[in-house]
Amino acid sequence: MAAKSDKTELQRQLALAADGDEGAWQYLVDSYAHRVFALIRAKCNNEELAEEIAQSTFCTVAAKIGEYTELGKFEAWLFRIAVNRLRDEMRRRARQARPMEHETLGALAGGVTDDHGEEADRLAELHQLREAMTELADADQQILHLRHAAGLTFKQIAEVLDEPLGTVLARQHRALAKLRRILDPDGADESDVEEEAIDGPHGR
Repeated sequence: MAAKSDKTELQRQLALAADGDEGAWQYLVDSYAHRVFALIRAKCNNEELAEEIAQSTFCTVAAKIGEYTELGKFEAWLFRIAVNRLRDEMRRRARQARPMEHETLGALAGGVTDDHGEEADRLAELHQLREAMTELADADQQILHLRHAAGLTFKQIAEVLDEPLGTVLARQHRALAKLRRILDPDGADESDVEEEAIDGPHGR
C-alpha cells in the first residue's frame, strides 16, 4: 500500500513539475539527486565531473519532463538519461571510466567478501574490491553501478538498459562471480554469488 501511495505522489509531483511548479521540481531533485550523483561518481571517480553531469541530467529532465509518458517508470527514465549523459561525456573526453567509488564498493563488500565487523578489515575489503573492479569489463561494472550505487531494482535496470529481466539477472550473477573469483580464486562459492544476484541489498 505504501509503495502504491508513493507512486501516486510521484505521479502527482511529476504532473505539477511539468506545469512549472517549483515546489514539485524541488521534490524531484531532493528525491533523486543524491542517487544520480552517486551513480555518476561511482563510474568516473570525479566529484566535480559527477556534479556537472548530475546537473546536466536534471537540466535534460526539466527540458523533457513535459514529454515524459512512461507512467510508472520515472526512475528508469531518469537513470537512462544519466547513463547516456555520462556515456556522452566519457566519449567526449576519450578516456576510460575510472573504478567504483565508496557507494558501490561499500554495498558490494558484504556480498562478495566476508565481513569481519572491524573497520580495518572493511577498509582492506574496499581496497581489494577497487583493485578487482579494474579487471572487470565496462559492461560488468555498469550493471553493478546501477544496482549498488544508483540502488535500482533489477526490473528498473532492465528498463534502463532495455534488456530482458532474465538477462539483467544473469549479468549481475556473472559480474559478482567474476569479482569473487578475482578476490578468492581458490575459494569462490557460486551459491553465495547466486543468492546475492537474485536477492541483493535492494530487493527486486
